[in-house]
Amino acid sequence: MQHTTPQPPGRFFGYLRVSTDRQAVEGVSLKEQEARLRGYAQSLGMTVTDIVVEAGVSGSKSLAKRPKGSLLLQHLQSGDHIAVTKLDRFSRSSSDALNTIEDLTRRGVTLHCLDLGGAVNTDGVGKLVFSILAAVAEMERSRIAERVRDAKTHLRQAGYFTGGHRAVGYAVQDKKLVADPHWQTALAAMKAWRSEGMPYRTIADRVQSDFGLTMDYTTVFRILQARRKLDAVA
Repeated sequence: MQHTTPQPPGRFFGYLRVSTDRQAVEGVSLKEQEARLRGYAQSLGMTVTDIVVEAGVSGSKSLAKRPKGSLLLQHLQSGDHIAVTKLDRFSRSSSDALNTIEDLTRRGVTLHCLDLGGAVNTDGVGKLVFSILAAVAEMERSRIAERVRDAKTHLRQAGYFTGGHRAVGYAVQDKKLVADPHWQTALAAMKAWRSEGMPYRTIADRVQSDFGLTMDYTTVFRILQARRKLDAVA
């Protein structure tokens, strides 16, 4: 009877990601996450080849575009295993997650997700669960982005400056947009002069001499055009 020598299991890589906005908080639990991955590898009878820690990278960025994630993908070969503690450490985009898992499956690499109970690309049930939860994660991310947009809209309506272009004639004080009296007086004069038919070049000269504000005639034109649109809306 011919005996065959058992082939050693493939290499085992743990992957941990620390997002930019939660780095300080997540950093505290990195050791715990690593311990979970090492314990999981041991339960499979495998030895951890390496634990890859991706610091300061958002889950919205695909694994292939993350500095260490990209290197890990290049390094993997058939028979290898890659494990993550939670789905959102791997990806928050369902399309990216599913594309990556298909690529790993074609290459003969097994993906393990501890919060899903183990391997997610070795049978149909595992892949179904992974697909559903990946979609849920993407939906939650969209809801968070929507809440952030709503919060910024509310702040702007309350007079707070949330970044971006600041209207001419306004300054930021205590995080709020406040009309600059000097600018507002100059703007009123510019509107009055223009209504009298004064040329834009002459208005620019008058603004310089009367208010000490330097601008060329094209800037005067843009300011008055923008102000006219705002007045029309109001």
